[in-house]
Amino acid sequence: MTPIGKDRPFLVLVLALVVVAVAMPLLAGTPFALSRYLTNAIGQLAAFAVLALSLDLIWGYLGILSLGHGLFFAIGGYVIAMYLLKHSFEVTGTVPDFLQFMGWKEFPFYWAGFDFFPYALFIAVAVTGLIAGLFGYVSFRSRVGGVYFAIITQALVYVAMLLMFRNDTGFGGNNGMTGFAVMFGWPMGTSGMITALSVASLLVLAAVLVGCRLLVGSRFGALMLATRDDETRLRTLGYETLRLKLAVWCLSAVIAMLAGMLYVPQVGIINPRVLSPELSLEIAVWVAIGGRGHLVGAVIGALLVNAVKFWLSFAAPEVWPFILSGLIVLVVLVFPNGLIDLARLRLVRPMGARRMAAELEEAR
Repeated sequence: MTPIGKDRPFLVLVLALVVVAVAMPLLAGTPFALSRYLTNAIGQLAAFAVLALSLDLIWGYLGILSLGHGLFFAIGGYVIAMYLLKHSFEVTGTVPDFLQFMGWKEFPFYWAGFDFFPYALFIAVAVTGLIAGLFGYVSFRSRVGGVYFAIITQALVYVAMLLMFRNDTGFGGNNGMTGFAVMFGWPMGTSGMITALSVASLLVLAAVLVGCRLLVGSRFGALMLATRDDETRLRTLGYETLRLKLAVWCLSAVIAMLAGMLYVPQVGIINPRVLSPELSLEIAVWVAIGGRGHLVGAVIGALLVNAVKFWLSFAAPEVWPFILSGLIVLVVLVFPNGLIDLARLRLVRPMGARRMAAELEEAR
C-alpha cells in the first residue's frame, strides 16, 4: 500500500476539497462568489461522494458487493428530517404537512427528543449499527457472499421502501417530509446556510477520505485485502474473518448514513423514492466507473457521474438513462477497473538505439 505522503492523487484531491471549502465562505459577497445553485450542487455532489466511499470500502477492499446501501443513506436522511421538522416546529410553531395530511394533532411518541441534534445523531448511528450488525452477522456467519449477498441487500432496501410508502408509519408516507424551516436555530434557504451546508459536506468528505485511507493503509487494511483475495486461506491461518467483515460492514453503513444526513438538508425533502433499488444500483455504478478499490477513483466517479446527471437532468433529461447504460457497458467491456484503467494508458514512443542499449545494460 502506497504511503499517504507518496500518494499524489490522494493528496491533491484532499487539498482541493479543503481549498474549495475554505474559499466558498471567503468569497461570499464578492464578484467571485459562486451562485446559490452551484454552491448547493457542490454540497450534494460531496454527499454523494461520501456515499460512494462507503460502498468502495466494503466492495473494493473486502470484495462484498452491496446493492442496498440506499437503506443506510435513507436512515440518515429520515433521521435528520425528523430533527429538522421537530426543531422547526419548536421554533416556529408551524405544524408539518404530513401531520396535517394525516389529521394528527401531535407527533407520534417515537418522535420524542428529536428536537435535540445529539439525540438524533445517536439514534441514527444506533439504528444503522443495529440493522447493519444483525443483517451482517446472519449473512457472514452463514457464509453468504457474492451475487447472493447483493440480491439479499437489494431485497432489504426494497422492503424498506414499501414500508415507508405507508402513510400510517409516521414518517411522511408516500409524500415524504419537507418544509424544513430552521437548522440549529438558523433559517434554511439563505445564502449563508446553503454555503455552510456545502462547506460541511466538503469537509466531511475530506475527513472520511483521509480516515478510509488510513484504515486501508494499516495492518487491518492488509487483512481486508487478504480476506477479499483468499478468505479461506486466511481462516486456515487462524484469523477470524467474521468479525473483520462485520466491523467493516457496520463502518461502511455508518458512513452511508452520514451521507444521508448531509444530503437531505440540501435538497429540502425526503421521500421513499430514496429507497428505490435504482439509487443503490447507481452507487455501484459510481464506484465501478471511478475504479473500485481506489478511494480517489470512487470519489471522482461519484462527482463526475452526478455532475453529468445534474446537467443532463436540466438540459436533456430523457438522454441520461441511455448515457448511464452506455457508461456501464463501457466499463464492463473496455475498462473493468474504471477510470484507473484510463489513467494508465500511455503513449509509448519508439526506442532509439541509445535508449535500447541503456535498457539492455540495465537488464544485465
